[in-house]
Amino acid sequence: MLPELLTLSTFRSALADAPPPDAAARAACVERNEQLTKPPGALGRLEDIAIWYGSWRGSDRPEVTAPQVVVFAGNHGVTARGVSAFPAEVTEQMVANFQAGGAAINQLAKLAGARMDVHALDLGRPTADFTAAPAMSEGDVLDALRAGWNAVDPASDLLVVGEMGIGNTTSAAAICHALYGGEASDWTGRGTGVTDDGLSLKTQVVAEAVALHGDRGGDGLEVLRALGGREVAAMAGAIAAARVLRIPVILDGFICCAAAACLFQVNNDALDHAIAGHQSAERAHATLLAQLGKTPLLSLGLRLGEGSGAALAIQVLKGAVACHSGMATFAEAGVSDG
Repeated sequence: MLPELLTLSTFRSALADAPPPDAAARAACVERNEQLTKPPGALGRLEDIAIWYGSWRGSDRPEVTAPQVVVFAGNHGVTARGVSAFPAEVTEQMVANFQAGGAAINQLAKLAGARMDVHALDLGRPTADFTAAPAMSEGDVLDALRAGWNAVDPASDLLVVGEMGIGNTTSAAAICHALYGGEASDWTGRGTGVTDDGLSLKTQVVAEAVALHGDRGGDGLEVLRALGGREVAAMAGAIAAARVLRIPVILDGFICCAAAACLFQVNNDALDHAIAGHQSAERAHATLLAQLGKTPLLSLGLRLGEGSGAALAIQVLKGAVACHSGMATFAEAGVSDG
């Protein structure tokens, strides 16, 4: 069961006390994999993925039967600086599209047989412009973490978290710049498709924000509070809840991974239950994945967000698990193993 999130200290403690994968199940998965009717290693990363998944689900013959996709939406005060090619009203309009079933993520979740939930987080009250003040108060970031924490269905066996929030690639770039250093330009991309002048302005905004808030001591939750958005914090809360519940997670693109990076800075084991679904076209995503030690399953030039790349990657995970759990062993098939 999930503990109630009363304070940020409760959240940190829950991450620190989260259980590891099932060592016995992992050993059984490895043993089964060695007996399947194929040459050793012939299914490549699919074998590793299936073993990883089985270890978190506590079974040597796991199945993916109840995936959950959760999309969080939030508005960012920094959009007043002109960092996006779209106005802030698009966030609410896209939430309506999600709820009506008309977005790309709806189609991909349906294809994967996933339950899909949408949570709009106080859209009428954008976060503060983080070039002037912290994006969120401690109460605000805790509320957002709690929204994600409570959105995870304990009965699910796989989680994908996505986002919608005009301006949130600026937030993600600022988070990564604060956590990992370098230049603002190393982390800032075109997001929704800003022009060269727009990219220059966006990079300047990221530099200003980190100059103001970068002295957070590398504390992931403080960086999240100062530079994040409600939807970014909610994704972090949901990923953390899945960690406590031993529910495997497929990470989406740059913004989702920025949220995950805040958890990783709090606890180096916080993302052991997560794999990267894809490498997006956002220029800094590959660098961020390297910082997290995650190798993406797909690289298709996607840059939509919404959880779309991770939802598509559910199919890869399902394929890995289906082969692992459904294939016959050499003994069962009456095939000589050499």
